[in-house]
Amino acid sequence: MNKIIYNFSAGPSMLPQEVLLQIKHEFLNWNDTGTSIIEISHRSLDFLQVIQELEQSLRNLLCIPNEYVILFCPGGARGQFDAIPMNLLRHFHSADYINSGYWSYNAMLEAKKYCSPNNINVLSNYQNKKFVLPMKKWNIKNNTAYLHYCPNETIDGISIYEEPNFPDKIVVGDFSSFILSRKINIKKYDLIYASAQKNLGPSGLTLVILKNTLLNMNNKLIPSILNYKKLFKYQSMFNTPVTFSWYVSGLVLKWIKKNGGIQFFEKLNYQKSQLLYNTIDRSGFYINHIHNNNRSQMNVTFNLKNPKLNNIFLKKSMENGLKFLKGHKVVGGFRASIYNAMPLSGVQALVQFMIQFEKKYG
Repeated sequence: MNKIIYNFSAGPSMLPQEVLLQIKHEFLNWNDTGTSIIEISHRSLDFLQVIQELEQSLRNLLCIPNEYVILFCPGGARGQFDAIPMNLLRHFHSADYINSGYWSYNAMLEAKKYCSPNNINVLSNYQNKKFVLPMKKWNIKNNTAYLHYCPNETIDGISIYEEPNFPDKIVVGDFSSFILSRKINIKKYDLIYASAQKNLGPSGLTLVILKNTLLNMNNKLIPSILNYKKLFKYQSMFNTPVTFSWYVSGLVLKWIKKNGGIQFFEKLNYQKSQLLYNTIDRSGFYINHIHNNNRSQMNVTFNLKNPKLNNIFLKKSMENGLKFLKGHKVVGGFRASIYNAMPLSGVQALVQFMIQFEKKYG
């Protein structure tokens, strides 16, 4: 296939071409062992080295302090929707959840199962599906176990760039589509979790970064596979982990470092998203109603002014090598996910197509 393909999928998303080529090269004979990476025991010395390098790369790139531990968990981010209240509720009967879109709302629904009786403080800060209220206007309660929010909603295309400052509250962030895309201050959070299939690696792996003091907040009724204290004790290998995802994530982190680290990708991601948003804003053909302060740099959502052209747009874009632009079924329209691995040339190709499509059908 000679045509260049740009993968705008929200997840599993595109991986760096350099990483894919390295996987291809090593797949049948990893580390000169004569075996494939997917056949290596997770307890072998060779693979333990992969884990150590993976954790150290994360600490270096994200500037993770020593008082935070790193867990690699199964079950995706949805698994953490349950793990978080089970580990952190303790004697409390409620938690604060910021409803800013689809994923934060689903996290809240799971947490309600553990709050008695369905006692949960839901802050609907998703104003007219256009912007999120600033944090100083969040009505946080004092008698709740923790505060949960999602800084980037992949389906809605909404981001919260402001970082929290709630020193008396345990702060939890769902960073699934935000992690490694821009600099964050880990010390502002008590727990961060992120499913891997955006900027970190392939699906199957879920990263949890938490203060070591939180390891003592669990109870004996928590399923062992979701128990942070037990996962830490077993070095994230209470069960046989998804070794391939761990291996690939390690390669992705090395690729990020090689290309300038998070500082480089933060600038690149801003450049890519601004190019796309400027194209939308200059047009009367494409629509994005989200306030500038809350526009996602990872997931750019848009609609056509004439929805009758949706199927044609999708068909023509795919013919031009622009894959998976269809929006989520919950909101419809279109979505371009432009994570770290998406090169500037991919966004430029999309913009060129959008301009030409508007000239023909506008």
